[in-house]
Amino acid sequence: MGLVVEVIGPDRFRTVPCPTYPEVRLSVLPRRRLVRLIEAFNPDALHIATEGPLGMAARGWAMRTGAAFTTSFHTRFAEYIHARTSMPVEPIYAWMRHFHGAARGTMVATPSLREELTARGFRNIRGWSRGVDLALFKPLPREEWNLPGPIFLHIGRVAVEKNIGAFLELDLPGSKVVVGGGPQLASLRRAYPKVLFTGPRYGSELARAYAGGDVFVFPSRTDTFGLVILEALACGTPVAAFPVTGPKDVLAGAAGKIGAVNVDLRAAALDALTADRAACRAHAERYSWHACAELFLSHLVPMKRVA
Repeated sequence: MGLVVEVIGPDRFRTVPCPTYPEVRLSVLPRRRLVRLIEAFNPDALHIATEGPLGMAARGWAMRTGAAFTTSFHTRFAEYIHARTSMPVEPIYAWMRHFHGAARGTMVATPSLREELTARGFRNIRGWSRGVDLALFKPLPREEWNLPGPIFLHIGRVAVEKNIGAFLELDLPGSKVVVGGGPQLASLRRAYPKVLFTGPRYGSELARAYAGGDVFVFPSRTDTFGLVILEALACGTPVAAFPVTGPKDVLAGAAGKIGAVNVDLRAAALDALTADRAACRAHAERYSWHACAELFLSHLVPMKRVA
């Protein structure tokens, strides 16, 4: 699209593992180097993607220099911290409301999340949906699991906030497959020896895994969107989920049956077996990365140029 983008991520800094989640790396004292990187790039617009150490450092620089910026709300950190420590969510949301409140706009992925954050006192919220790589994630080829069918599949981080146990506890016919890595992988493998845990997969192997499922079961109650839902649909695999933010937004408005949402996850999984795999793919095709990028650009604000 003729634009030059600079991504400043933790890979450029000294990092430490996030407590309880070592796969996530947190930048250590990034401010001075971050400021040099921003000023060297001299951007026309600044977007802060997360509320972590880099995000806080970028926000602080923008506030000191009077630079306008946008943010996005991707992760329910309040619920994730609560799941690990039982800390109340209210003070965390208060801090996040303060963090995002200085932005000219905060981008969120779904209408239901927009309503929820508005009710929590967030302002200047802008809708920004997601996209899926339609060339990589496709209905064929499909993984042959050589397991009794139907295949109920979950793909994603194997972590407490993903609520994978709610899927593994379901009394379902056929077989269950979990693809992904994370801090809960070892303990869930021990607890559910009849489930196939493949570990992480990438690229075409990941796409084949998606396509090889009869139903993709998404048990999370805390995701703000669920990119894995789009990836599953792009591979022609219907989705079963709870009727919460993310699934109920993504699955809405399809021309045919592409899955099921239900407070009874088992009922949703069984119902999704009757979905139309062609309709799943057609619905995913509405979420192109080009459309996603255009929407993102429309929400950016001019930043005061750095001298």
